[in-house]
Amino acid sequence: MLAQRERNKEKKMPKYKKTQQGFTLIELLIVILIVSLVYFLGFSGVEIHKAKPKALTPLNLRALIVDSAEYEGQATLLCLNKCTTCLIRSDINSPYKEYSGTLALGNIKAYVLDADDILDEIDYERYDDQPICLKMDFYPNGSSTQIILQNETGTYFLPAHLETTKTFDSIGNAQEHWLKRSQLVSDQGDYY
Repeated sequence: MLAQRERNKEKKMPKYKKTQQGFTLIELLIVILIVSLVYFLGFSGVEIHKAKPKALTPLNLRALIVDSAEYEGQATLLCLNKCTTCLIRSDINSPYKEYSGTLALGNIKAYVLDADDILDEIDYERYDDQPICLKMDFYPNGSSTQIILQNETGTYFLPAHLETTKTFDSIGNAQEHWLKRSQLVSDQGDYY
């Protein structure tokens, strides 16, 4: 009798077909809202890493000036007040504009070899009544003023053309390098 009652119940109960249903529009909107909230809460403080411009140092001075927007085949770099401010102009007739990049030159002293091959510290003039610490010219053929720079971080030989900037541990070693390099250039004529 119990078995018969169970059979009767099964007959009376409607059988549902199993159908596959997708998400409703409301369910999809809720999921999108939750994902958006998690994204904004998790990534709101994260910045996309952008390459920061390099600071102007004695090692990259020529490369950064030649690659700058102010360089139009020729330029003059003029640094003032212990090299805390630099100005640049595209040619001799153009006015100086402030260099737009960051500076890390330090308190630079500039040296050149005189006619007797003696190292001489350059005593620049003043510009707008401010002391000049560095003045370099950059020419259309890729050359620049040949100079030795010295600051707190080291001594640097900046050749006039082709060679890269070299670092030395003393001003005397930079002077020797300059003299050897000059000797090599003058000896090239002996071949002919």
